[in-house]
Amino acid sequence: MENPAKPSVRKCVLAYSGGLDTSIIIPWLRENYGCEVIAFCANLGQDPEELADVEQKALATGASKVYVEDLRSEFLTDYVFPTMQAGAIYEREYLLGTSMARPLIAKRLVEIAALEGADAVAHGATGKGNDQVRFELTVMALNPKLRIIAPWREWAIRGRRDALDYALEHNVPVKATEERIYSQDRNLWHLSNEGGPLEDPWNEPPKDMYEWTTDPEDAPDEPEYVEIYFRRGIPERLNGVAHGPVDLMNALNALGVRHGIGRVDLVENRLVGMKSRGVYETPGGTILYKAHQALEQLCLDKDTLHFKQVVGLRYAELVYNGQWFTPLREALDAFVRQTEETLTGTARLKLYKGNVILVGRQSPYSLYREDYVTFDEDDVYNQADAEGFIKLFGLPLKVRAMLLREGPGISAYPQPDYTEFKRD
Repeated sequence: MENPAKPSVRKCVLAYSGGLDTSIIIPWLRENYGCEVIAFCANLGQDPEELADVEQKALATGASKVYVEDLRSEFLTDYVFPTMQAGAIYEREYLLGTSMARPLIAKRLVEIAALEGADAVAHGATGKGNDQVRFELTVMALNPKLRIIAPWREWAIRGRRDALDYALEHNVPVKATEERIYSQDRNLWHLSNEGGPLEDPWNEPPKDMYEWTTDPEDAPDEPEYVEIYFRRGIPERLNGVAHGPVDLMNALNALGVRHGIGRVDLVENRLVGMKSRGVYETPGGTILYKAHQALEQLCLDKDTLHFKQVVGLRYAELVYNGQWFTPLREALDAFVRQTEETLTGTARLKLYKGNVILVGRQSPYSLYREDYVTFDEDDVYNQADAEGFIKLFGLPLKVRAMLLREGPGISAYPQPDYTEFKRD
């Protein structure tokens, strides 16, 4: 029976992963809202075992219908690659694997709600995290009439141990245990871990927490080379072999996993005002970012490259903060797309024990000219011209120094002490 203290909800579509939080939300919604619950699970490249019985599990815990959809190609093409092309990295290290996935999941959530005639959507993000913002901003942007239910902001459950107890009471099978209580998110781009022993930033992450990449200490003792070909900033070939987005990402991940690539331990600033610690594994993505940056070195002029670095910082903030469906992100995408027009070529990288080492790059649009930078004699650059350039470039400094000396008579900088150079 519907709880009279709750607003009236007839049908709700839940963003469902099969993990601890969303598993207990199905019976909770039925008990507290008395509504029909439709579960939606997006296949973004998580462990196949997580998807194997997700439909049966959702139905067994009270869902009336379950959508399980393969969104991997859309995830890479419309979210991951544009973010990578922008050079977006949050707080110097985080490659935004969870942040990019949430707007896609929420967009499909809104679409399914329309198909099913639902009047509400729900998610399992906590009231302390970033995901609640990412889900809800997307829903607000795409269908502001939908009611949004966030159980973590309503129920009496206050932590993951309470959630485990609730699951036990309602016969909901979950992977998390008292001993292994990490909050995880996995997709084709990354695997993240939070919580448990990671909550003390002094603690080294337990070795068994890394479920994806090889420990760099155990990685092969011989390096491996990989060549990645891009066309207009989109990766298309590995070592000369063409791949679609999903196959290419899987192949890059396999390389990165083997060589222990892409581990990041980060204390980051959440949007809600607190710091949190996340440990991320992004094996193929780390390789891809390095390769793309290599082509930018060759193909972008100085001003565009430097301004793109500024854009990358702002783009990362937008993605991290859940502001994907915003006019600013769309405008920045237009700039980024223009910078990708000449990013065609190949980057060669060496993978070795957790390191991605750039060893070569080439492009038909390269702005690098060996005949300009050579130390040998050339016909295109007169070194004597540099004297006039330096005089003009340094003119503001010279004028300022002259004014200071003619005014108070002192320089803004300490003057050298020449006494020690005097001869006896």
